[in-house]
Amino acid sequence: MTKSRTRGALVLLAVLHAVGATVMVALVALAPPSSADVTWSVVPADANGPDGRRAIDIELAGGQQVTEHIAVINRSTQQVDFAIDANDGYLTAKGLFDMRPSDAKPTDGGAWVEVPDKVTIPAGATSVVPVKVSIPQNATPGDHPAGVTASVDTVSGQVRVQNRVGVRLNIRVSGSYVAKVAVSDVKAEYTWSWNPFSAGSVEVTYTVANVGNVRLAPDSRVLASSLLGDSGWDDTSDAKSREIMPGGSRTFTARVTGAWPMGVIDTKVMAIPSPAGQPLPGVTAERVSIDTSVWALPWPQLALLALLVLLAFALRISSTRRRRRMERLILLNSPGRPLGA
Repeated sequence: MTKSRTRGALVLLAVLHAVGATVMVALVALAPPSSADVTWSVVPADANGPDGRRAIDIELAGGQQVTEHIAVINRSTQQVDFAIDANDGYLTAKGLFDMRPSDAKPTDGGAWVEVPDKVTIPAGATSVVPVKVSIPQNATPGDHPAGVTASVDTVSGQVRVQNRVGVRLNIRVSGSYVAKVAVSDVKAEYTWSWNPFSAGSVEVTYTVANVGNVRLAPDSRVLASSLLGDSGWDDTSDAKSREIMPGGSRTFTARVTGAWPMGVIDTKVMAIPSPAGQPLPGVTAERVSIDTSVWALPWPQLALLALLVLLAFALRISSTRRRRRMERLILLNSPGRPLGA
């Protein structure tokens, strides 16, 4: 039985993020074979060795090809045979870059990448591995994420575990680029403040889908409107945490504070496409918005009002009783009043 995974207790998969893009670059991976620990790094490189990049960005037209490189660094005290693999890339639900298992056949960018099957590296040495990318003549324009890994198999009982670390390839096929998103599944829920003199908040959950052909990091804005005014929320998180691949979608949650519960609160979610990779001069990104509403009755304020009414009523009753007692005392002590009357 073979078990393939890119993260787990037996491997430390470091995932770094470049500005505007997520980068899968494993700095250190730990895989315990029978005799000693194996530690290795995989980074982008040129023909001479590591070149300081955090991902490999490639933009080619259909029919073109290029040879890039990765550097596999064996930080162990023993010689190690590393299996080299290329496959399609994708984003997890949390926005982290990952790759399909090595036993899965690539169907997109990973199928265009050619690497050697394995490389043997002496202890403490570095091997530069060529990565040949050939774009099919009929490849569709846009982004086709892929990745290259170096892996070591270990055996735990009767389970074979593949520990993979690697580098992200941002493959872009030149042509007509489309930056477009769609917003759906908008849900709003109001949360009251325990303090009747403070406004509550509206929690908005929504899904943004990338219906274009390039990687996007949409800038989202949420506006909540009630009888007492508007409250807004802007997504200030890094672009890498908002990245969406072509054909993919992500669900986000926003909390709009300062919303007073005065009946219906209208909520508007606006998504503004923004490229996650290289700039796209001349590409128009159209913003998309969708509306929803939520009822928010002023229960804390009504409770306070009811309490004030009860307090006023109690004070009035108490005042009336005191006045009547005083009237009786005055009458009892008035001159000329017959004894026993």
